[in-house]
Amino acid sequence: MMQREHRITAIMLAAALLTVFAAMAMTMGFQAPAGASKRQSLQDWPFGPYQAVENWPKPLPDTRHSHDGWTWGSMGGVYAESPDRIWIAQRGELPLPAGAKPWTPYVALNPARVSNSNTDGLSATCEKTALRGWERRFEHVIFVVDRNGNLVDEWPQHDKLFAAQPCGRGPHTIKMSPYDPEKHVWVIDDQLHVIYRFTYDGKLVKTLGQLGVRGRGPNTFDRPTDIAWLPDGTYFISDGYGGKRVAKFDRNDNFLLDWGQAPKDPARPGPSEFNTPHSIAVSADRRVFVIDRGHERMQVFDENGKFLDMWPLRSPNWPASITTLMTNHIITQDQYVWVGDAGTDRILKYDLNGNFLYSWGAPGPQPGRFDCPHGLSTDQEGNFYVADCFAGRVQKFTPMPGADPAKLVGQILRYPVRK
Repeated sequence: MMQREHRITAIMLAAALLTVFAAMAMTMGFQAPAGASKRQSLQDWPFGPYQAVENWPKPLPDTRHSHDGWTWGSMGGVYAESPDRIWIAQRGELPLPAGAKPWTPYVALNPARVSNSNTDGLSATCEKTALRGWERRFEHVIFVVDRNGNLVDEWPQHDKLFAAQPCGRGPHTIKMSPYDPEKHVWVIDDQLHVIYRFTYDGKLVKTLGQLGVRGRGPNTFDRPTDIAWLPDGTYFISDGYGGKRVAKFDRNDNFLLDWGQAPKDPARPGPSEFNTPHSIAVSADRRVFVIDRGHERMQVFDENGKFLDMWPLRSPNWPASITTLMTNHIITQDQYVWVGDAGTDRILKYDLNGNFLYSWGAPGPQPGRFDCPHGLSTDQEGNFYVADCFAGRVQKFTPMPGADPAKLVGQILRYPVRK
């Protein structure tokens, strides 16, 4: 009995001493091991070398109409002219269900909705489909925000352009040529088969294609998707969901040539055979890089359509159950290829020879995650912008202090900013 009491006393004394020592450590300060200040704890998941800017852009003002019960629509494209002029192409506004918090993007609703701007009851190719029970409205289709996300410009006079029925969905792409001192704004409407060119202040000066007419010709397209330029103003159109080609035009909009076709054997698609050429970009050495989305690969050509190379955009060790949906790519001034993948909701980096280098990103409704990174752009301060189309939002990312430059998306090629 006596020994047991001694053991209990010893345990109580040890506990008291530990309490005293802990208090002393807190009072005197914990002395970290040597080298702990240089410890690397930062993880790239899920935002990579960036911080997501929450509550950007700001809610649109009710100057022209009320936004009560409405929120952001599907985002087709984004283009950063400068840190204070971010152009956004939105496929109309979408209605919020009763009780939802104002300006909640569709991906963050409970339950979540897919940000779909097709006409209710019609597919992307104008075929009848099941009704979903809600319809978008064509407001704030083209607008511009500053670094804080505040509206600084909009083109309400052109909302009706994208509302043409029965298949009007809204813009797929918005860009400016990096070689155009007048800074025309190009907007592609895939479902209406047209490419618009506007002056910088919003005057429509050119329409390529025939509204609502599908075709493959000098002035007909089949759901065109993207555009890229050569320094002399020559440009290429990826055409597209239905066209299975790349079309080349001179600076005066004269059709020069096209190349590409559907695969003769869908199980073994060959060079210059496409299943949705969805995005196009030109490198400094004038090679033309085309995302062949349905075949999960990149195809590379010279400027006259001669096939040069192709490489996979999915990892060869993946099982067939893991698929990609490559939506957009840019070639930065440092000559790397950055790709948005809606299949894995990541941003991927490649060199011009197709070597995979790095990726980041994750799916989810939280700010900074993705549900279809469809449009990509950077500004002169290194901020990165993503049109997150199925999520119903556009997102801004700022580089983290001390971020590895090799992991940051480089500068897009652009014409010098207007003063």
